[in-house]
Amino acid sequence: MTTESTGGGAPEVEILRYTAFSSDPDGGNPAGVVPDASGLTDAEMLAIAAEVGYSETAFLTPPPAGLGAEPGRGFGIRYFSPLAEVPFCGHATVASAVALAERIGPGELVFATPAGAVPVTVADDLRATLTSVEPRVEDVDGGDVAEALAALGWEAGELDPALPPKIAFAGARHLVLAAASRERLAALDYDVERLKAFMLRRDLTTLHLVWREAETVFHVRDPFPVGGVVEDPATGAAAAAFGGYLRALGLITAPAVLTLHQGHDMGRPGLLEVELREDDPRVRVSGTAARIG
Repeated sequence: MTTESTGGGAPEVEILRYTAFSSDPDGGNPAGVVPDASGLTDAEMLAIAAEVGYSETAFLTPPPAGLGAEPGRGFGIRYFSPLAEVPFCGHATVASAVALAERIGPGELVFATPAGAVPVTVADDLRATLTSVEPRVEDVDGGDVAEALAALGWEAGELDPALPPKIAFAGARHLVLAAASRERLAALDYDVERLKAFMLRRDLTTLHLVWREAETVFHVRDPFPVGGVVEDPATGAAAAAFGGYLRALGLITAPAVLTLHQGHDMGRPGLLEVELREDDPRVRVSGTAARIG
């Protein structure tokens, strides 16, 4: 247990640190987990998240009425980046589920997120699988695409026309942009303030930048300046949204299992597995997690 006194007038709370989508603490995406956030104000949660400094910290509370979870296995959950609250965070959900499984045992959990109920199954080996809210895909204006590319320093000719720009949602909004080459994806050096301003105007959580290596294998990166983080090392919410995007556009036929490699260009390699089922429009995202420190 880690009990910390944080800045900004936040009280002492128990804060756990896990990395998600890697079994190596030096890989994947770190998340803070506050197992008992009862009584914390929004300002206190934001202050704690800023002090922790990860892309998100998850705050757990007792479940709301009607969640439908087994006794002791349902939780309210909220997610704060160092700058703002986000509606859904996949890696912090996986981290929270594994942290809980180490305390109360593996099995079925249900989280009441601001975006809706998200079930998570934790296997005996502590591999977690979350089931997203129902995804959707929106068209994006050409002017918005041009502005995003300008902020990234990308040319329109460097995009893969087989994976068109769209806004994808599975709890949070992400602009999907596909690079035509692995080299283009690897060379990420963007105008932070310009991209942040664009994303705030369009209510985007990340840009989901992808390169397709094979039919079901992708390399992905997620700039996250609106959260106060230059790049997210492993993004479960965007992975779920991307799975919905691929199915909606007929680029993948369910049933299918996709492999997403993320974090390699940051020196924090992670692995996300995305499952699409024929009989369920929701997307399943699986990965491991490891305690940090």
